Amino acid sequence: MHLNPYGAEPVRLAADLANDPPRSVAELARRCRAAGVVMDMPVRDDDLPVALRLVEEWSEIVDAGSADERAELLNRMLASASTYPRLTDHGDGRWHLHYRDDGVPLSVVLRALISVGTALHLTVRGMDRLGRCALDGCRTIYADLSRNGRQRYCSPRCANRDAVRRHRARIGP
Repeated sequence: MHLNPYGAEPVRLAADLANDPPRSVAELARRCRAAGVVMDMPVRDDDLPVALRLVEEWSEIVDAGSADERAELLNRMLASASTYPRLTDHGDGRWHLHYRDDGVPLSVVLRALISVGTALHLTVRGMDRLGRCALDGCRTIYADLSRNGRQRYCSPRCANRDAVRRHRARIGP
């Protein structure tokens, strides 16, 4: 995965894994590959439970009650994930940064990608740019990538449902 300056791709991947946890290590690897992760690391059977714990930890960052709490949780994740940044090109001449050692398994790569990507996303876009859908009964996590930073729903469908509910409540029976 090529980490962009806003952290969008790793944050989207984290939200995707949180909202629909993979059921096998093969599914985890397939979804990472589909999200753009360059799969140049070993994939082990224990990557799935480690990645699922990572996603639970990341979800706590999403659910944090304040920017300070979110920063504290994310700083802990960063401390456990990252090594010194290094340049790499995977042999294709397209240079980018890695925040992990070479040869580590997929779950370690995901911890580095998701923690650094989330830090970039929040510091560049705003500390409130992660959340859960505002529709009652929907707990879907979203990464707010909107221009104005006012996303409150996981999808247009949930936003429309809530708008209809509010409209019906205003006009009465």
